[in-house]
Amino acid sequence: MLVVRKYGGSSVADAEKVFRVAKQILEVQKAGNQVIVVLSAQGKTTDSLIAKAKEINPNASRREMDMLLSTGEQQSVALMAMAIHALGGKAVSLNAMQVGIETTKTYSNARIRTIHRERIDNELERGNVVLVTGFQGVNMLGDITTLGRGGSDTSAVALAAALHADVCEIFTDVDGVYTADPRVVKDARKLDEISYDEMLELASQGAKVLHCRSVEVAKKYNVKLVVRSSITEAPGTVVKEDSKMERMLISGVAADKKVSRISVLGIQDEPGKAFEIFNLMAGENVSVDIILQSTGHDGLQDISFTIGADDLDIALKALEDNKERLTAQEIAHDDNVAKLSIVGAGMATNPGVAALFFEAMYDSGVNIQMISTSEIKITVLISENDIDAAMAAVHDKFQTATVNMRKD
Repeated sequence: MLVVRKYGGSSVADAEKVFRVAKQILEVQKAGNQVIVVLSAQGKTTDSLIAKAKEINPNASRREMDMLLSTGEQQSVALMAMAIHALGGKAVSLNAMQVGIETTKTYSNARIRTIHRERIDNELERGNVVLVTGFQGVNMLGDITTLGRGGSDTSAVALAAALHADVCEIFTDVDGVYTADPRVVKDARKLDEISYDEMLELASQGAKVLHCRSVEVAKKYNVKLVVRSSITEAPGTVVKEDSKMERMLISGVAADKKVSRISVLGIQDEPGKAFEIFNLMAGENVSVDIILQSTGHDGLQDISFTIGADDLDIALKALEDNKERLTAQEIAHDDNVAKLSIVGAGMATNPGVAALFFEAMYDSGVNIQMISTSEIKITVLISENDIDAAMAAVHDKFQTATVNMRKD
């Protein structure tokens, strides 16, 4: 078998953990498998590098940030190779350029275009464990690019797809995908399996288990994906095309605190204004999520939308620079917001899911600012101060409803 494994930063945070993972890798190889391992930067290395950059230049270019942040993963793969060598194994560490991971030219949020497999195939034939830097690639200019925070998951799944691996295992500090963040919701339950579509919605709405683009790639290329713990031998959660789980109102509750709301106020109520705003955001590579348009008075309207908190400064500058052209009277923003979402394929066939969700919010005394829905998701924007209590209340509401439904 060809096995691709990805280990997160917490799994390789210090020497002891590096050797623990190295032993796991060698055990898999000794069982007769070829092994490719994708690593994230150790512990809080990426955060430390970001802090160092801010000390020098708070407005550093995305290109230079990618050059800096990519060094964290290079440290990880080199140290892991050293550990495997110390244990008597064979391994080689490779960065994105050596592997041939080509990406789009966008810095800090690039997408993988293609992967050249020749070097990896050669190293596997030599009996090496191949250790690959996660989170990064190389664009057409030969510059290093990064895939966004959590992008090592996408690196691993893309490698599994390109090399037709038998399985891609994502190792984290939790032992699978839970119905809610177990660090916040104490009675959250681990799922044995979940569909690609449900996992994609949970990941895109703040669940920290998987990078959302990794799920996109897994679904597109039908990669067998398993989320497991690097500490225990628990079987984990399988992410697959169709989940066999039945009679579940929802699969999970997700929260995202790294969001901001922007409001473009007092613009002319005429065709094309929404296009101008969101075309401006697209030009800055800023992804927009929830959108709310309201008509005021005197022929004016307001448009509000949410973006990732990391994109706030870029988005505000673009809007302020074009304020006159947009005919906007004011550009406002709010950092003290968070998104809360429920996700589940069963929502389409179970009436009353929305009612239960909003009842839980009402019971918790939480005010809702914006709402977005799809066939398998409901998302609301609320105050960040309310997010943990709201998540627990919503999870409890649906757990109780599911138990009662199974009794019927």
